[in-house]
Amino acid sequence: MSEDHVLSPAPEALPATSGPLHTVTVGNTHYTLLGTAHVSRESADDVEALLATGAFDAVAIELCAARHQSLTQPDAMGEQDLFQVFKQGKAGMVAASLALGAFQQRIADQSGIQPGAEMRAAVEQAERTRLPLLLIDRDVGTTLKRVYHSVPWWQRFGLLSGLLGSVLSRQKISGEEIEKLKESDVLEATFSEFAAESEALYTPLIRERDRYMALRLAETAPPGRYANVLVVLGAGHLQGTEEHLSAPLPESPAEERETLEATPPPSKLWKALPWVISALVIAGFALGFSRNTELGWQLVSEWFLINGVLSAGATVAALAHPVTVVATFFAAPLTSLNPTIGAGFVAAGVELYMRRPKVRDFATLRHDVTRLKGWWQNRVSRTLLVFLLATLGSAAGTWIAGFRIAGALFG
Repeated sequence: MSEDHVLSPAPEALPATSGPLHTVTVGNTHYTLLGTAHVSRESADDVEALLATGAFDAVAIELCAARHQSLTQPDAMGEQDLFQVFKQGKAGMVAASLALGAFQQRIADQSGIQPGAEMRAAVEQAERTRLPLLLIDRDVGTTLKRVYHSVPWWQRFGLLSGLLGSVLSRQKISGEEIEKLKESDVLEATFSEFAAESEALYTPLIRERDRYMALRLAETAPPGRYANVLVVLGAGHLQGTEEHLSAPLPESPAEERETLEATPPPSKLWKALPWVISALVIAGFALGFSRNTELGWQLVSEWFLINGVLSAGATVAALAHPVTVVATFFAAPLTSLNPTIGAGFVAAGVELYMRRPKVRDFATLRHDVTRLKGWWQNRVSRTLLVFLLATLGSAAGTWIAGFRIAGALFG
């Protein structure tokens, strides 16, 4: 993007809008940026009024493919192959997405306005007028991963508990929280308390996405491809995206964009840790038996009982099927010694076999997860809970039993 670029006010021919409207001209293409409020009927009206003028030949929106699908196909998440979700290690991400969706639904129920109404208006109007629709935001899963990796490991528990607490709270959402959503989306509002005080969170949540959206515009709507592009994005992203779009962007925006999509791979130490723990536990058993048979069997029995009870107890907390509870009790001590398969995977697999979700579970999933009790009543979300809680129970059992073995041998 080496063409001359200037910042100019919105064309006078366009109707007045409730939100800020700026135009960045690069070469012979005009990018009109509309800053919207995500919980506002006025912003949706602004989008409809601008596109009704016929002045634009393309529409770009602050959505990724996943969020676009969630907006246009609200039941798509519930129709995923749950077994593949667990197999691919995506259970945590799906649970987080459901939790965020629950928060969004609660806002809609209390305010009477569905968050993202302006994005829906842009999608529907673009389809109606057959305009190209450009999705320019970064994948929400990638953003969540980069947020997670941006903070030290000891702060992640507080971050995750804060996320779950904010989206699963049964308290009525305050007017202040709804006002925050007028400047940001659900994802940003959820982390706003943390991001305001943390540069490490602000960068992947806000600053990187500003840059990413400018790069996506340079990639999907470079100067000359379209004459006038309407860019619909939250007011909180307007200034940053505008600054990046007004400055020279790289000739190959895809290369930089890919760096903003990358997530740090697990460290070699972290990947090796489960194998190291397994080796130490087995070595502990061997050492115990070498001292005397009674000690060896004591260590083995404690390992099985602690792992089995904590993992099975966790599935009981998830209201799993009795067969799932029993299977988890026997599987957890073995899976804890085999890092290639987890207790949560076994537990979820048995739960799916015993209680396969029905059509109505998928149909009511989005509504059920707006209530804390609904997570246990719906078979889809309950299976996710079985997986997550069994995994946590097994991890706790591994460490507790491991310390018990060390204490018995060297204490």
